[in-house]
Amino acid sequence: MKGVILDADSLGEIDLSPVTDLLDEWQVYGTSGPGETLERVRDASIVLSNKTPLTSETFSAARKLRLISVMATGTNNIDLDSAKKANVTVCNAMAYATPSVVQHTISLMLALATNLPAYIRDVKAGAWQQAPVFCLLDHPISELSGKTLGIVGFGELGSAVASVAKSFGMKILIAQKHGEQLPNRLPFDELIQEVDYLSLHCPLTSTTENLINSSNLSKMKPSAFLINTARGGLVNAPDLLQALSSNLIAGAAVDVLETEPPPESDLLTNACKDNLIVTPHNAWGALESRQRLVLQMADNIQAFLSESAVRLVDA
Repeated sequence: MKGVILDADSLGEIDLSPVTDLLDEWQVYGTSGPGETLERVRDASIVLSNKTPLTSETFSAARKLRLISVMATGTNNIDLDSAKKANVTVCNAMAYATPSVVQHTISLMLALATNLPAYIRDVKAGAWQQAPVFCLLDHPISELSGKTLGIVGFGELGSAVASVAKSFGMKILIAQKHGEQLPNRLPFDELIQEVDYLSLHCPLTSTTENLINSSNLSKMKPSAFLINTARGGLVNAPDLLQALSSNLIAGAAVDVLETEPPPESDLLTNACKDNLIVTPHNAWGALESRQRLVLQMADNIQAFLSESAVRLVDA
């Protein structure tokens, strides 16, 4: 039985032995382009992929394929209908990066609250060295305590962010899911008008695509901040830039973009400034989280080899 890892570079420097020790034969590729994937999976029984697409063409060519273990929670890169028709089991990873994403989300909130990018820039430029007093207070600094955090997507990540935010003394508001009626939830249109920080933790669907657009941004407080560590497509980038330049909101921090890696012409990466922070989709990437992911992949394979299954993904 042969195993293939299509995009091991997406995990960085990490110990893969919990996975590779399970089969006698493995082919481990750093990345796999569109013209390489078919040949690489043709004789594989087990395939691990993070973001490399596996299409209907893949399943037609890979006749021995029996298990796909997705090295992420999202499975947008897998044609699940074709996998089901080909009798291929698909598993994923769950809750492996919660501590990492939570600390990154809170870090972004703190960076915006303390105007950290502006003060780092000033120190590098020598402004502190030339200051007439012992400190610099040229940019506003605010506390998280007493502020209102709105959370869109109150699952594993959203609820964990809320728990940490409460320890800072923040008030938490939770957005209603589309079509649901639950107590202690606010319609999104109402929530965005009340929050000082809006943090996105929902999946990208036809309902949530471009959720943050000019219409919704115009309803937010001019002192409000947006945080997105979920999916780039939730935010309309041109509308966000317009909102920032016209002071409709005070700032934004994003860890995800619609296209990754971004092209040289990407709007947000080219517009980074004091009130716009962009990080390179690494909120999930703490060493502990990545090793936890590898262990979940090993667990998926072991369960499959034992003729059981865990973390199954349905078409």
